[in-house]
Amino acid sequence: MNTTSGRFLTIEQVAEELNCKSSLIRNLIHTGELRAFQGGARGLWRVGRQDLEDYVADAYRRTG
Repeated sequence: MNTTSGRFLTIEQVAEELNCKSSLIRNLIHTGELRAFQGGARGLWRVGRQDLEDYVADAYRRTG
């Protein structure tokens, strides 16, 4: 994965790490497949780095 630092990632950063579109990440969040929360004054979505790692590990388990 990319070396984007920080505990929490934006939707765009997650999309960049997974090499996909932001719309897919939004869909994963809204369906509950990827944990995220809305934070800050503007209510922007944030994904915890560990939540992203867990999602990737679960994706490997499902396809393996």
